[in-house]
Amino acid sequence: MMIKRVVSQFEEGFLSLLLVSMTLLVFAEVIARFGFNAGIHWAQEVTLLLAAWFVLFGASYGVKVGAHIGVDVFVKMMPPGTHRFFTLVAIALCLVYCGLFLYGSWIYLSKMKMIGIELEDLPVPKWIPMSILVIGFVLLIFRFLQLGWKVVKGEADGFHFADEAEESMELAKELQETALGDEPSINKNTKEGK
Repeated sequence: MMIKRVVSQFEEGFLSLLLVSMTLLVFAEVIARFGFNAGIHWAQEVTLLLAAWFVLFGASYGVKVGAHIGVDVFVKMMPPGTHRFFTLVAIALCLVYCGLFLYGSWIYLSKMKMIGIELEDLPVPKWIPMSILVIGFVLLIFRFLQLGWKVVKGEADGFHFADEAEESMELAKELQETALGDEPSINKNTKEGK
């Protein structure tokens, strides 16, 4: 449990660091460009790389916490046994997809390293910051394998996607309850002439 907590805190901290770094870099670039008529020549490239790291690292974290949005209405209407089966099929397809991208990323990075191409604006070998391609897809494969194992053991029966429709209905219900709760005080104030 301690290791899980440390890993989760590291993932959340790393994602926060990427997001904050990207935001501050864009802010500094805008201030430099429009405030002082000078830009940071490497800012755009680094911002794009930070965004790539954020997306690819964040995708595996999204699988872990069930933050991805999915359309699973059809699967939810099926009997529980078939629901697990189709979840395992979906996980297998996700693993194939990630495997293909991992293989292609490995070839791409190998060629980048062999050729020795550097980033356009910084004297850094391009394969180093682009290594998130391999790292991201390895993490995704790991998360899908974890989810598949939970489904096989019966600890999970699906991806547990973020259900925006359900969340929206809960928010609407809360707003309605809040509005109904405030209604008597509005009527009371009206009667008192306030």
